[in-house]
Amino acid sequence: MTLQQRLYDLLEGGNRSEPAQRLVDGLLTLLIVANVVAIALESVPRIAAAYGPLLYWFETFSLLVFIAEYGCRLWASTLHLPLSRLSPLEARWRFALSPFMVIDLVAVVGGVLANFTGLDLRLLRIFRLLWLLKLARYSPALISLGNALYEERRALGAVLVIMFALLMFSASIMSLIERNVQPEQFGTIPAAMWWAMATLTTVGYGDVVPITPLGKAFGALVTMLGVAMYALPIAIVASGFLNQQTRRDFVITWGMVSRVPLFAQLDPVSVSKIAGILRARRYPAGYEIAHRGEPADCMYFVVSGELMVDTGERQVPLGEGDFVGEIALLRDTRRMGHIVTVTECRLMVLEKRDFNALLRTEPTLRREIEAVVAERTRSQGWDNGDIVAEELSDGVSGEAGPRSGDGD
Repeated sequence: MTLQQRLYDLLEGGNRSEPAQRLVDGLLTLLIVANVVAIALESVPRIAAAYGPLLYWFETFSLLVFIAEYGCRLWASTLHLPLSRLSPLEARWRFALSPFMVIDLVAVVGGVLANFTGLDLRLLRIFRLLWLLKLARYSPALISLGNALYEERRALGAVLVIMFALLMFSASIMSLIERNVQPEQFGTIPAAMWWAMATLTTVGYGDVVPITPLGKAFGALVTMLGVAMYALPIAIVASGFLNQQTRRDFVITWGMVSRVPLFAQLDPVSVSKIAGILRARRYPAGYEIAHRGEPADCMYFVVSGELMVDTGERQVPLGEGDFVGEIALLRDTRRMGHIVTVTECRLMVLEKRDFNALLRTEPTLRREIEAVVAERTRSQGWDNGDIVAEELSDGVSGEAGPRSGDGD
């Protein structure tokens, strides 16, 4: 792997399961947060006087790190798949115009002007706060929130129009009611808009209030309208965010399901059904996910990583695409082997009740399991093959595990 490819994988690859990328993301996130804390501390005269040089060198170090990060991202951007057909110069130019890179550039330029020039440009250090927006790179939830705001932009725009109309209506009516008794506060519509904004948002500063009975009654009505109308944007954003999270989880689960060879021949409707009942789990290396002798309540599909099944007589490795645990489900017996993760694993778990319902409604999947069992029984000569043969003779054909040999 070239240095450019390695840098791209670490900074832009998106493989959060890789320890090196998680480490880089974590260190950059920590550095961003530390810079924001430093900006806040620098505004305290006592701390600035005592630790000014230390804060300056920390800011300089952070700035150099972010300049290096920006340069590495720009250099490796030619490997970005959507830009792969462009020339290196054009690809880097397009990448530099992306929102995150523009934010990085503005923050870096502001930091350079503030730290490395003789000008009194301390105000430019506020641009370092833009680095907070870089955290969205490392948080799928923040990206989902941004997507939710974008997708709901029309609904939010309509609500903003209604809210502005309500603001103008409230200020105009209250100006007519109170202008004679409070000319400074309500003499004009712009002056009354401050009261209307504070009332509609239910902030209620209390610096401007109606004093006439009619004004108080109208103020109460405006307060109730504000509670109803100003809650709409929150509901819209919450609904959009929930939809984004649901969609993202479904896409991830769909991708995991489609990677399992057992499900490769199923139609999209069936894959969608399976994706809805499977539960994704992640286990660290050396974790025992199933114990010999415990009741079987689920089966496992290996999405990534490696498992080891220990039957007491032998050990059988399982890798990506394998499945294990279905014999014990079908026989309604206890497990006859330990299942331990050799490496960090991503598994999909199918509960017993869902497994039984799935085999009844998906004959294609049932035939696939039968074929896998028959093939592995013939080719591997399991010590536990008599269990499989017994189940086949009992009319429960093909419901043995993969090359697990765990007696499940």
